Amino acid sequence: MRDLSPCCPDRDFPAGMVPMQPQVVLPEWIDYNGHMNVSYYTFAFDKAFDDLLDNWLGVGVEFVKRARLGPMALQTQICYLAELVEGEPFHVETRILDHDEKRMHFFGVMVSDRTGKRAATYESLGMNVDLETRRPAPYPAWAQERIARMAAAQAALPLPPEAGQKLGIRRKS
Repeated sequence: MRDLSPCCPDRDFPAGMVPMQPQVVLPEWIDYNGHMNVSYYTFAFDKAFDDLLDNWLGVGVEFVKRARLGPMALQTQICYLAELVEGEPFHVETRILDHDEKRMHFFGVMVSDRTGKRAATYESLGMNVDLETRRPAPYPAWAQERIARMAAAQAALPLPPEAGQKLGIRRKS
């Protein structure tokens, strides 16, 4: 029998972006250009998303192990805005742009704690999947309610300029 109980207590969601746990650029994350490699931006955003699932929404790793339901990415896009270098502390701020019973449109902003500047943005569409059938499945009602409350708390935030960007070469007319 699946245990569909949340992996964290219910919380109040702030009206703004939700800050995730601090991180730091590790030496092994540095590429031959002397800054954080693109793959580690994805890794850092994924860690932040796991923090959101684990500690805010209640559908994180412990829930996944018990319930055999888990999120899978359908599409992602990263916009690189500034370099991060070895040892640089940063954090990710998160929000939900949209959701339904099975899907969540998530947006994250990576912020340098040294400069206060945005280093990157991450947009992702994910779907909850039954890990036994490998088919889409709705989140439990309590999780849908939490996701909806977080999205509602952030609804007044302006749409980030990077959200929904078309990928391509921009040419001057």
